[in-house]
Amino acid sequence: MMENSVSRTCLTCGRNLHGRTDKKFCNEYCRNTYNNRLNNRHNNGLRYIDNCIRRNRRIMQQLLGARQGAHYSSASLSARGFLFSYCTHTHINRNGVICYFCYDYGYRLKGKDLVQIMKLKAQEEKTKPQISS
Repeated sequence: MMENSVSRTCLTCGRNLHGRTDKKFCNEYCRNTYNNRLNNRHNNGLRYIDNCIRRNRRIMQQLLGARQGAHYSSASLSARGFLFSYCTHTHINRNGVICYFCYDYGYRLKGKDLVQIMKLKAQEEKTKPQISS
């Protein structure tokens, strides 16, 4: 009986494969290299967004310090590299004002160019956010 031999090659390096018929890679290194290349294209956009959100959080953390709340101009935040387009979530407080959060630090717009920065308390992080005015 003659076997139907179809030449299969590694998707990464192109070497001939031996063994299982559904084998795609010659070793773990080639499998990891292939998947890292494949996922890198998709992860670059996510990495950029995550870096922007973490930068926003770090800026708010530095400006707020140990205070409960602080006010800054949107221009001064932008000058520090703050990007208002990126946040993790929003919350509408009991007064109907939208608060934007980067993890546990947030801000709300007050007036034309004024931004109030705030931090969620530990208890509020586990439950629904309660933002004080």
